[in-house]
Amino acid sequence: MLRQRVDGESIEQIQPDLIIPTGKRKGQNPSASIYRALAEHAKREAYPEAVEAAHADFAALRAGEVPGPRTETEPAR
Repeated sequence: MLRQRVDGESIEQIQPDLIIPTGKRKGQNPSASIYRALAEHAKREAYPEAVEAAHADFAALRAGEVPGPRTETEPAR
C-alpha cells in the first residue's frame, strides 16, 4: 500500500487491491484502515524519536518499571 501511495496512486486506486481476509468484514475493502495506516506511517516518519521513546517506555512497563517524565533533551532509555 505504501509503495503504491509513493508511486502517486490515490486511496481510491489502492483500495480495490486490498481485501479484508477474516472477520465479519471478510471480503470487503478496508477504507478507514487505509487512512489510519497512512497517518500512522506519517507520524513514524515525522517523529522517529517519539516512536523510539514510546517503545522504550512500553518495554519498561512490561519489565515492571515505571518510566518517569522525560525532558525534551533526554533520550529514551
